Amino acid sequence: MHRKAVRYATRTTSAAAGAVATMASSVAAAAVATSIILAPVADASSRMEGVSEDLLRAVQLNQITEEQAVKFEARLAGRILGEA
Repeated sequence: MHRKAVRYATRTTSAAAGAVATMASSVAAAAVATSIILAPVADASSRMEGVSEDLLRAVQLNQITEEQAVKFEARLAGRILGEA
């Protein structure tokens, strides 16, 4: 096969594979979005438990300080639980 023909075949095959991969990732993203939208909404107390666990993990990984975690959890509790 001529060098230009090989290069053309390689490019078009790569482009087609890229288009298929892009389409597949779009379909996967749509499936995830649909599952999030259709998932039952967690009650406020279970949401706060998840927040507490995530903040504890962040403190353990030295991503935030304990003080930051406490303040942030209090702010979120006010929004999620409707407390002042």
